Amino acid sequence: ASGRGFLAEQILQVAFANDIKVREDADLVEILSAVDVDSDIPTEAYAAVVEILAYVYRANGKSQPEASKTFGNAS
Repeated sequence: ASGRGFLAEQILQVAFANDIKVREDADLVEILSAVDVDSDIPTEAYAAVVEILAYVYRANGKSQPEASKTFGNAS
């Protein structure tokens, strides 16, 4: 989720009330807030986004998709 000001505070309240872990990363916020929805993830944000997605997959008890299936033949 994303938001600024009051909306951001509401998002955090809902997350904390539901025991959802919150990650604070000002640099990542700056990078991703400049990206339009449905746009490619900037290269400089790949590592952080992969880390977050891996955590979400583990937390939901699902296996992670293979990179070759997700990103084509990235080798």
